[in-house]
Amino acid sequence: MKKLKYHVLGVMSGTSLDGIDVAEIIFDVSENGTWDYKIIASETVSYPKDWKDKLQKAISFSEQKLTDLNSEYTIYLAKVISEFISRKKITDLDAVCSHGHTILHQPQKGVTLQIGNLPEIASLINQKVVCDFRVQDVGLGGNGAPLVPIGDRLLFSEYDYCLNLGGFANVSFEEKIEEHKSKRVAYDVCPVNIVLNYLAEQKGYLFDESGNLARSGKLSEELFQQLNDLPFYKMNPPKSLGLEWVKKEVFPLLKSSTISIEDQLHTITTHVAIQLSNQFNKDSNVLVTGGGAYNSYLMERINNYKTINLIIPSPELIEYKEALIFALLGILKLRNENNCLKSVTGAKKNHSSGAIFFPKNQLEKE
Repeated sequence: MKKLKYHVLGVMSGTSLDGIDVAEIIFDVSENGTWDYKIIASETVSYPKDWKDKLQKAISFSEQKLTDLNSEYTIYLAKVISEFISRKKITDLDAVCSHGHTILHQPQKGVTLQIGNLPEIASLINQKVVCDFRVQDVGLGGNGAPLVPIGDRLLFSEYDYCLNLGGFANVSFEEKIEEHKSKRVAYDVCPVNIVLNYLAEQKGYLFDESGNLARSGKLSEELFQQLNDLPFYKMNPPKSLGLEWVKKEVFPLLKSSTISIEDQLHTITTHVAIQLSNQFNKDSNVLVTGGGAYNSYLMERINNYKTINLIIPSPELIEYKEALIFALLGILKLRNENNCLKSVTGAKKNHSSGAIFFPKNQLEKE
């Protein structure tokens, strides 16, 4: 018989490089498959400058240098996790469910790399680890992203849409296909903090707090049109974005622009707002999480284009929803239940993705 209660850690590092999110969570699942959760403790461990620099540059590393980085990052990630466990006096964990940090994501070439998912992480933290959730999906012809929608379906079904505003914006919702039957649809919509933070840093800030810099700028019709004309926006789902796309398609437009940083921030924010508003039906309820939920100017701009109910939850859920859901993905893997949906990623089939690692001193067998 499967367990009905799980005590796990969810660990997530996003493309915006704001840090490593760690959350201690208790999950309860009823006999009929209804899930409930409680976040017990949570923390974001900011990256030191040297790690932030390395992770930003890693996309251009050689294969050997990436191998070395993977080992180094696995040790660093293990230290962050171990210190969290020690500091919070956590015992009796069922597993640590870790996403790792994405360095390469080119699913069309069959390539995705999340570092920090080496088997030795289990021994380094002396815990069972479930990780590396994307590789199998890409191997099955999927995008390997987004992976959060299964969690949206199981934990947040009361909302019409779930919108996450991290490095990129992604949206998740149920699409009716016939009476009493629907499929989960999800996809990346556009870049958000990966570009906004990049611009804010040029003004000496880590990010544009509340969108105030963007609010002070003016719209560049030329840049706005160039952004909206990018081919990605004409593609049908499933589709996903990565840093490679931003470097190829967006950064060159910004670098060739002669307008001020404030005007660039204003124009990017307006671009994001219109791309997002296009995804929603009028008057729908939209759960908004991720760091972009704090960008009040962006929220205003979205509602400027379409009247919808943007629901901003507690700071805990805003900041740790992805860690929460990767914790759930890990539990689903332990239960051998589907955690990747073909309707979302485009894979050949629904499947249970991820690798399970045990500490060397643990003789436990699956």
